[in-house]
Amino acid sequence: MYLGIEIGGTKLQLGVGTGDKPEFIDFVRLDIDADHGAAGIREQIKTAGRKLIEKHNVVRVGYGFGGPIDGVAGVVRISHQVEGWEQFPLADWTQQELGRPAVVRNDCDSAAYAESCYGAGKDKNHLFFITSGTGVGGGLVLNRQLVGADRPAIAEIGHLRPGLDCTDPHDTIESRASGRGIETWLRAQLQPGVALDDEMGEARTELLMRSAGDLRQVTGKTIAAAALEGNPLAIASLERATRALGWAVAQVVTLIAPEVIVIGGGVSLMGEELFFEPIRRYASEYVFPQLRQQYEIVPAALGEDVVVHGAIALAAKSNY
Repeated sequence: MYLGIEIGGTKLQLGVGTGDKPEFIDFVRLDIDADHGAAGIREQIKTAGRKLIEKHNVVRVGYGFGGPIDGVAGVVRISHQVEGWEQFPLADWTQQELGRPAVVRNDCDSAAYAESCYGAGKDKNHLFFITSGTGVGGGLVLNRQLVGADRPAIAEIGHLRPGLDCTDPHDTIESRASGRGIETWLRAQLQPGVALDDEMGEARTELLMRSAGDLRQVTGKTIAAAALEGNPLAIASLERATRALGWAVAQVVTLIAPEVIVIGGGVSLMGEELFFEPIRRYASEYVFPQLRQQYEIVPAALGEDVVVHGAIALAAKSNY
């Protein structure tokens, strides 16, 4: 048996499985208290992890960590959400505290591997995975092998800058296409000093009424609902996001020619009409024409536990 652990900014998930199918023998989900820092998370892992290891005779541990890691050394470089992870030797710590060897990858890499093994890319050799939620991240599988463990970063599609004029390092695909990016742009359009034409002005009024004047209520869900009802300003915010992400997908396809691009995350749950159809359309517009019919863009198949499934699969492959 193998233990997969997802370490995020708000949740900690531990699952036990055989590593040959996306099923859990046992599963534990815990909330993270960021005020307790990384040390608090490690205490949770020790308590829950030891019980699962003893109960199921676990032989190896896999991690999907929400932040930059050094996969070869098994070291967490940093977390942008929880303090106390800087240059932390997670693999060595696991051997010492849990008594088991460990493989450490970031969460997108683990998710990409899971979708390649069991999910939307299980019949493909070359897969690129995108998570589109609070942020935008990526993972790359070539010849059914997860790549990039020896590099400080790889497949970071969210950090592409959309165009030659984007010299600001904060002007990225993530800043435009993530859930936070969509919300930030639309909230800016709702400010009273922003000049809009009559149609967009009416759309602004409708959105303000929908949110009772509280811009914090302008979320991805309310934007999607307004777009489906035809609000042109909400539609414009999503077109801006999907165009940026579709352009980024085209660059990925042009450079590495994956057979399938699998997209998961909260923003992707907006569905076919608002998300996948426009991304396919924009990707086709920007991609190298010789590759236009040589790839698919599909939803992720494994849901919110995908990182844990991937961590188990990675733990089961000793060469990782």
